[in-house]
Amino acid sequence: MTSKSCLVKDYMARTLVTFKPDTDVLDAVHTLVQHRIAGAPVVDDEGHLLGMLSEFDCMKVALNAGYHGISGGPVRDFMSDGVETVDADMSIIDLAQVFINKKFRRFPVMQGTQLVGQISRRDVLRALEVIAKG
Repeated sequence: MTSKSCLVKDYMARTLVTFKPDTDVLDAVHTLVQHRIAGAPVVDDEGHLLGMLSEFDCMKVALNAGYHGISGGPVRDFMSDGVETVDADMSIIDLAQVFINKKFRRFPVMQGTQLVGQISRRDVLRALEVIAKG
């Protein structure tokens, strides 16, 4: 039973912070901290998803920069590529099961080949609460 209110696209974040692969990773760290987010997609000039940059990816470079004075480098050198994505039309129930089985906190949401949003564990919990209330 999949209704409009049970789909990823109805609960995903549509306005995203994104990075270009040549963005300096220390600038990206600042952006993550400033926006209080744990990660963001890395996209090319056409908006194609290339990878994800997470707090985990940034931790070592931030430590080296802060403690040792070592400069960062481009995001492409630190991002995770081969990113798992979910489809915008996927059921929230199916996605909840994916979150249970994976360690990820968020997934980029795709509509065909286009990045259209991002969905987090919290978004899924919010959706499940709405579904449970009927």
